Amino acid sequence: MSSNSNYYCSLLKFCTETRNRSQAKKIHCHILRTIKDPETFLLNNLVNAYGKLGDLTYARNVFDKIPQPNLFSWNTILFTYSKSGNLSDMNDIFNRMPKRDGVSWNSLISGYASRALVTDAVKGYNSMLGDGAANLNRITFSTMLILSSSQGCIDLGRQIHGQIVKFGFGSYVFVGCPLMDMYSKAGFVYDAKQVFDETPERNLVMYNTMITGFLRCGMVEYSWSLFHSMREKDPISWTTMITGLTQNGLYKEAIDLFREMRTEGLVMDQFTFGSMLTACGGLMALKEGKQAHAFVIRTNHMDNVFVGSALVDMYCKCKRIAFAEAVFKRMTHKNVVSWTALLVGFGQNGYSEEAIRVFCDMQRNGINPDYYTLGSVISSCANLASLEEGSQFHGQALVSGLFSFTTVSNALVTLYSKCGSIEDANRLFNEMNFRDEVSWTALVSGYAQFGKADETIDLFQKMLAHGLKPDEVTFVGVLSACSRAGLVEKGYQYFESMVKEHGIMPVVDHYTCMIDLLSRAGRLEEARCFINKMPMPPDAIGWSTLLSSCRLHGNLEVGKWAAASLQELEPNNPAGYILLSSIYAAKGKWDYVSELRRGMRDKGVRKEPGCSWIKYKGKVHIFSADDQTSPFSDQIYAELDKLNQKMIEEGYVPDLSTVLHDVEESEKKKMLNYHSERLAIAFGLIFIPPGLPIRIVKNLRVCGDCHNATKYISKITQREILVRDAVRFHLFKDGTCSCGDFW
Repeated sequence: MSSNSNYYCSLLKFCTETRNRSQAKKIHCHILRTIKDPETFLLNNLVNAYGKLGDLTYARNVFDKIPQPNLFSWNTILFTYSKSGNLSDMNDIFNRMPKRDGVSWNSLISGYASRALVTDAVKGYNSMLGDGAANLNRITFSTMLILSSSQGCIDLGRQIHGQIVKFGFGSYVFVGCPLMDMYSKAGFVYDAKQVFDETPERNLVMYNTMITGFLRCGMVEYSWSLFHSMREKDPISWTTMITGLTQNGLYKEAIDLFREMRTEGLVMDQFTFGSMLTACGGLMALKEGKQAHAFVIRTNHMDNVFVGSALVDMYCKCKRIAFAEAVFKRMTHKNVVSWTALLVGFGQNGYSEEAIRVFCDMQRNGINPDYYTLGSVISSCANLASLEEGSQFHGQALVSGLFSFTTVSNALVTLYSKCGSIEDANRLFNEMNFRDEVSWTALVSGYAQFGKADETIDLFQKMLAHGLKPDEVTFVGVLSACSRAGLVEKGYQYFESMVKEHGIMPVVDHYTCMIDLLSRAGRLEEARCFINKMPMPPDAIGWSTLLSSCRLHGNLEVGKWAAASLQELEPNNPAGYILLSSIYAAKGKWDYVSELRRGMRDKGVRKEPGCSWIKYKGKVHIFSADDQTSPFSDQIYAELDKLNQKMIEEGYVPDLSTVLHDVEESEKKKMLNYHSERLAIAFGLIFIPPGLPIRIVKNLRVCGDCHNATKYISKITQREILVRDAVRFHLFKDGTCSCGDFW
């Protein structure tokens, strides 16, 4: 081998290390000009360089010009095709080889394994055995074990394990690590531990792999014990423990270990910081998160996209969305994870419109969403009841192929349910190839919000028949459906089955559903007894629910008790004052009404103004009671006056008990006629084309009189009117409402 060949080989090696393909071609040209008959050694290096630089055409051209290729020549071009996934040419080269060794067989098997072709890889492995066991080496077994693990072929992995023992490779650390990893990923952690225990000489990689296996299976104590038994630990050992503790929800322990690692002066990488920041977010530990942020800056990790994304996520979970956005804007590199972290943060902090804006910005920046991103933005549309944008994202899911992901299809079912299109939600649900617990719960909750008790209960029973386990959210839907349909006894049965049959301990939301079930049915004393037996006091929603039913049924005694309890729990909540005022007003006790209003005024308690909105041609039109600010006010009020006359002719009688003012009857009627939802409905009747439903959203609960009036309007106009208030959906059609008489 000449000195020139060595010199050129060194230059080619440098080109591969620096990924400089053009320079490699220049060196190749220089070789052709200066060396008449290049040595096979030099040509082999050229094939290797082109292969590593991804230029298969040049690699093959050089190989084909080697006068007498040796085994290394054949193995080099074979490995090049194997690595690139060009299996057709790989097979062609392999079949043409005059001689093969272990490297040849490993390249063949690795090519199949890299494309998850289990059958072909096994066939290649068996042929390798037939060619002679001497060809087997640690790389062969490692490749087969990694393939078995990635494809979940535990039986194949066990067979390979048997041959590892048979051929004497059991003591090899290089083989033991993937073997342990395979068993632990499949949940056979004790088999992994046996491999670990039977390996005579263990290195750091084996310890770290075993710790990962324990943590992956939730065996935290075992991982701690092994971690502390290590004579020496590298940064990976510490990071493995911190990551595992975080994944097991032990955020405080993860933060403490991070501090200890920092005290030891060890080098931290992106995974260390990422896990630490995840732990801070899980605990909403803003102080520790800021300290970690400062350490990230000092160690020059801010340009790392993984760390930047984790910082955004941490600030979002700590409800510091402005900090999260500031970090995001300073990131020099952003990927789909970074954008998704900010989008999800906006959505989870109640800024659904901003979440949609972030999604649009992401696409304008050329970043394609993944299934999690698309599912998250659809969820934001659901929170806004924005069917228009949600439908557009539905189209994007179909075009991109992301609809097949359960996360996306579940979000779409939720979207259509929350937007009142329960038929579309049901159709999507039936089109899903795979449905999990979230899928069923989304549709159960959708039917429940519409007050469709029979459909809700039927769907719940089908869910159980399919062997799926309901969760807390599922039972909220089922219990609320029973409440709205007046199915008291059935509601009791489901409530009791939570613990007895499904092992779910009721939380305050379930108790609130039971309070609603009893009080809505007029069993107010029974509701009071139920509350007194609860393991925890009701929250504000529970007390408001009881108080609202007391107003409906005119029960002053229980109403006063509920109002006092609500005022004690939340002194600034106006519901206690307003609902009790309604009871007094209905009984004509205006002095008490005035006294309650003075109490609100003296304590600075303010009633949230009611408003309703409707979307038309991409613009949201918002109305409040007696609103005159719309440019279409004259048309709207004329439409309402015309409707009011027709309603009276149809038998509509205003419920004046809902007006909490001691004024003349004519004034009360006028006040009812111009509530915000009626203004929005009139707008919809004027501008929304016939045949399309009128969709209204209200920030408060629809009052009883407006609920009754909207029934009449739907009958007179023959229009579907969908109202989403603070409690549920109401679909008004042909003079009826989807929630029936149990408003």
